[in-house]
Amino acid sequence: MTTDIGNAAGTVWTLLSEKGPTATDKIRSATKLSSALLNMALGWLAREDKIELAAKGRSEYTVKLKE
Repeated sequence: MTTDIGNAAGTVWTLLSEKGPTATDKIRSATKLSSALLNMALGWLAREDKIELAAKGRSEYTVKLKE
């Protein structure tokens, strides 16, 4: 499972690198990751201090790579 999460984190990182700040629902659509795997990938990237999250409503976030 750790390999799957790491691969998903790489996919999310690549998407953010190409598109810039993106809402989590759009990341989910573009990557075709399940909600659970996307959340684990975002947690991975957050733990590595690679992303910033900003609230975009009650349950939605915008994600961007840290500079």
